[in-house]
Amino acid sequence: MDGDAVTLTSTRRVQTFPAPDRDPHARHGRLGWVKVIAGLDPATRHQDILRITAGYEFPWDYQRSLEFALFRTYCVPSISELLASTGEFEHRPQKRYDDTALLMGELVEHGYDSERGRQSLRNINRMHGRYAISNDDMRYVLSTFVYDPIDWIDRYGWRRLHPHERLASYHFYRQVGIRMGIKDIPDSYQDYHRFKTDYEREHFVYSGDNHRIGTYTLRLFQSWYPAVLERPVATGVYALIDERMSNAFGFPAGSARVRAVAEAGLRARSRVVRLLPKRRVSAGAGDPNNRTYPGYPVGYCPRDLGIERAQGSLNA
Repeated sequence: MDGDAVTLTSTRRVQTFPAPDRDPHARHGRLGWVKVIAGLDPATRHQDILRITAGYEFPWDYQRSLEFALFRTYCVPSISELLASTGEFEHRPQKRYDDTALLMGELVEHGYDSERGRQSLRNINRMHGRYAISNDDMRYVLSTFVYDPIDWIDRYGWRRLHPHERLASYHFYRQVGIRMGIKDIPDSYQDYHRFKTDYEREHFVYSGDNHRIGTYTLRLFQSWYPAVLERPVATGVYALIDERMSNAFGFPAGSARVRAVAEAGLRARSRVVRLLPKRRVSAGAGDPNNRTYPGYPVGYCPRDLGIERAQGSLNA
């Protein structure tokens, strides 16, 4: 992984850590938040660091990277088979996307042990508890939340991540995973990254369910733009995913030229963002682009999200 990563180990039990500061103050200058992050211990203050990274420094990049991270998990046949069997991605892809994005956003914005964080975790565990999901698949999906945003920001972010931000991501999601009952999460940043890459190498293979879930998700991405852009959106997605993902989905190979243009556009955006003043209000847990819960979080609690409790409400 990255050369500035540092090996830190963690215990396997639930630990209590300080809740994120709900009103942090940046230091002077465009890199004022980095100065704050540099003074925080990523092992114990990971909730503060990740909230700053995701909510203040890279909110747009963080959201885009998690869209592709979830997309990536559908390359594992055992995961896509389960998703296909529920019918949720076929019939309610936008709601499933919004549920995941908002519940995970709640954890980052408020902390996993806050009241809203506990509600979110109960909801996540309830939804997962409906199905037989292997521990390895759960470990893998969790790993994408750690490393895919890091990889995206390394490529397209307006600045390089501080080593504390990388480690904070690992420590944060490791504690989330422990609270979800996920077992055998590796004890260091490097070991968990190695598990992720090995898992993808072994399990990214084509299946019909991969193709179906990948196609439903691609259609969801297309639905966010005017109909005239459906083909360009698909072309862009094919270009931005890697060859292993393309093969696992059975998608056409992406155009190198389109990839170069898309990446140039993303880096041009970052050059503009670098010139903007630092953000002073977190953009976390209040995504205005969710289509399912208008005005969220006003009028909503995390327990309102997710797969409906009553079978009779599943068609709502």
